[in-house]
Amino acid sequence: MKKNQVDIISMGCSKNLVDSELLMKQFEANGFHCVHNSKRPQGEIAVINTCGFIESAKEESINTILEFAQAKQEGRIHKLFVMGCLSQRYQKELEAEIPQVDKFYGKFNYKQLLTDLGKADIASCDGKRHITTPHHYAYVKISEGCDRHCAYCAIPIITGQHVSRPKHEILDEVRDLVSQGVKEFQVIAQELTYYGMDLDGKKHIADLIRDMADIKGVKWIRLHYAYPHQFPMDLLDVMREKPNVCKYLDIAFQHISDHMLERMHRHVTKQETFDLIRTIREKVPGIHIRTTLMTGFPGETEEDFEELMEFTRWARFERMGAFAYSEEEGTYSALHYKDDVPEEVKNHRLDQLMDLQQQISAEIEAEKVGKIMQVIIDRKEGDYYIGRTEFCSPEVDPEVLIRTDQTLRVGRFYTVKMIASEEFDLYGEIA
Repeated sequence: MKKNQVDIISMGCSKNLVDSELLMKQFEANGFHCVHNSKRPQGEIAVINTCGFIESAKEESINTILEFAQAKQEGRIHKLFVMGCLSQRYQKELEAEIPQVDKFYGKFNYKQLLTDLGKADIASCDGKRHITTPHHYAYVKISEGCDRHCAYCAIPIITGQHVSRPKHEILDEVRDLVSQGVKEFQVIAQELTYYGMDLDGKKHIADLIRDMADIKGVKWIRLHYAYPHQFPMDLLDVMREKPNVCKYLDIAFQHISDHMLERMHRHVTKQETFDLIRTIREKVPGIHIRTTLMTGFPGETEEDFEELMEFTRWARFERMGAFAYSEEEGTYSALHYKDDVPEEVKNHRLDQLMDLQQQISAEIEAEKVGKIMQVIIDRKEGDYYIGRTEFCSPEVDPEVLIRTDQTLRVGRFYTVKMIASEEFDLYGEIA
């Protein structure tokens, strides 16, 4: 056990990761050494930043807490703290079930942890982060919460209403990260197209991204978690006009049949969805769209699912993730709908959808063979350097594998010719 070492374990999404990075910076300013997601935690203090989004994520968080509670009982750590979405939602239940945890914090009061350890919140570190990603890219969270209230989603229950960060604060953070060598920025929010609505009733995401793109040293900006209802079309103009705003948009459509969209409280129709996708592709030629789809929502019929399959064939999403519906307590669908699609049907539909997407992805990646593209290098694995094009977000999207006798530097851009493809990855050579 290493004295003054804190092991921080981040679970769930990149928004959680940002919170962990903010906390790590505060710990370090107070004289602690922080280790993030170590395979063998050795510190005297452990902090687990939990996820509470869906059942599988909650189970993983609880199992991790129990593992560390066991380590504390065996004397391998002195103190154990838990923060994040799971403890925001279930603090009382967790306190009763896992008394080995010294204290549970929610999603927003985790800085109290420092005070409880007899340390101070160092004002000069506010907004500063210990970046845990490779040095050349970072996540930038522009807001918290969500005002959308989709029928299946527990996030508004956990995180509350949408709250935008002031623009000047975000831009200062980006400048600071650029000074540390960050070149690529993944802009994240629960719903980034809503940015600014709580400030003056207008959407300001296009202005924010334009100003971010104008900061010297910002090479790539990638946008995550847009919403189709009343999409701000001026954002597409920025994506087209600014060469350092990647032609990439992560926008969850969830379903396509009007029957499902209405039951899901998505506030958008099938026709509006088709029109939006056409507009996005017309205004930003070459754009790669990442989406999320759901199978087995209460009331989903075979006809609804066949519409979803047809939609996927038509849209040919470059990137797609999907999941089977899982009932979340407190949500509209849990309170008002019967979870009436059998698990085996949900999962069979999910498999069919993912099989279709695998074919589409293989075809799209194969079309890139012979093309010359800019690639940023993330790491070296065995004989290959692993990189990404502007169309690939870290950890979730395809990668480019490059075999070369040259020494390539992590975090540098190279011009690469694509020479072969697989279902999800490309092989390239330095051009």
